[in-house]
Amino acid sequence: MDATSRVEADSLGEVTLPADVYYGVHTARALRNFAVTGSAIAQYPQLITALAAVKEAAARANRDLGRLDRRRADAIIAACGEIGAGALVDQFPIDPVQGGAGTSTNMNANEVIANRALELLGFERGAYDELDPLTHVNLGQSTNDVYPTAIKVAIVTNLRTLDAALGELSAAFAAKAGEFADVIKMGRTQLQDAVPMTLGQEFGTYSLMLEEDRLRLREGADLLLESNLGGTAIGTGLNGHPDYSALACDYLARITGEQIVPASNPVEATQDCGAFVQVSGILKRVAVKLSKTCNDLRLTSSGPSTGLGEINLPPVQAGSSMMPGKVNPVIPELVNQVAFEVIGNDLTVTLAAEAGQLQLNAFEPIITYSLLRSTSHLTAAVNALARLCVPGITANRTRLEDGVRNSVGIVTALAPLIGYRACAALAKESLGTGIPIRDLVIAQGILDPGTLDELLTPARLTGGAVSQSEFVIR
Repeated sequence: MDATSRVEADSLGEVTLPADVYYGVHTARALRNFAVTGSAIAQYPQLITALAAVKEAAARANRDLGRLDRRRADAIIAACGEIGAGALVDQFPIDPVQGGAGTSTNMNANEVIANRALELLGFERGAYDELDPLTHVNLGQSTNDVYPTAIKVAIVTNLRTLDAALGELSAAFAAKAGEFADVIKMGRTQLQDAVPMTLGQEFGTYSLMLEEDRLRLREGADLLLESNLGGTAIGTGLNGHPDYSALACDYLARITGEQIVPASNPVEATQDCGAFVQVSGILKRVAVKLSKTCNDLRLTSSGPSTGLGEINLPPVQAGSSMMPGKVNPVIPELVNQVAFEVIGNDLTVTLAAEAGQLQLNAFEPIITYSLLRSTSHLTAAVNALARLCVPGITANRTRLEDGVRNSVGIVTALAPLIGYRACAALAKESLGTGIPIRDLVIAQGILDPGTLDELLTPARLTGGAVSQSEFVIR
């Protein structure tokens, strides 16, 4: 050992570390053992912030209960505050996918906090006789109550961010719904002409679907606000203080701004991953509906000459290295692919939650990794859609109106007066001859022009969505 290194030991033996790192022996072993994703928990700063918040809440509770002296407690609290504010993130290098039910992540946090606290007290890193990662930083705790609490806080943080992003996207669709309120088009079912509607109704639906999902996200976040802090190893609270759970949760709520409460049954809360499954299912729901919406945008903008060509997506980059002038719907395609990932992550969460055994689920690391990726990637995709795509969408009004005039779908509006059979015959003849429905009705004397015009007014065709419009079926 020289000035560039230091030696730390655990029950397995000694490990030589670089002198300037804040992590210790347990983190070093995890670095050797777990190398799967090529990423580190440092890439999820919300998780690091959450870990610091949990450790700060624990130190404050232990100080108030007289279990941790004020000098050490204040140093730990100060170190946690720095880490929570973004310092030392690079000192969390271990892979998020790991064995041990998250023990390596908890140890990493204990060591970094301890060594920074030692510095604040005037000691060198590794001087654990003065302040120890386990004896002091992890006092009255277990990975099994610290880790699930921290990951819940981190996921809630991401859910709040995703909620805000969905709100921005919803507003963008709502603005387009207003802009397109008087644009008539044909609705479709099973990709076949159905009945007329407005483009505003179509875009308003996308906004409403997002608002429904935002409510579900908030409900899911509420499920994660129950903490098993104080339950220690399996929820029985062994080596804990009877007042610790309530006090630590109260401090954690103040630090995070979330209404975190102690679990009513810590034994159940320690082993149950049902909340993660439900949140993952909500994220899948969001992903599925976003992907469906993007399928619609790609389909209705297809062409532009030989496809539907009803709307135009804003061009954001050249679409082909071979075909000059080609522009692709790359933002909706991005959202589709993120949705596929989220759907796959949901299966991973489901299997990991099911695989738990007895009093603990050892597979929470892969649940955490899946949910953090789902939430962060969804947020990025939603932001792209809200900022780079939806605001720039324009309508091909003439093409949409011509589609309504020439579609056999308008014959449905005549059914109450002339009956289903007559309408079906008109539709068949129109499709076979290419003669518009209106012309056939007048030529055959089925209805007089005045009655026909009244039946085919925009307001009636769209359920009252258009009260004033220059559109006339002629």
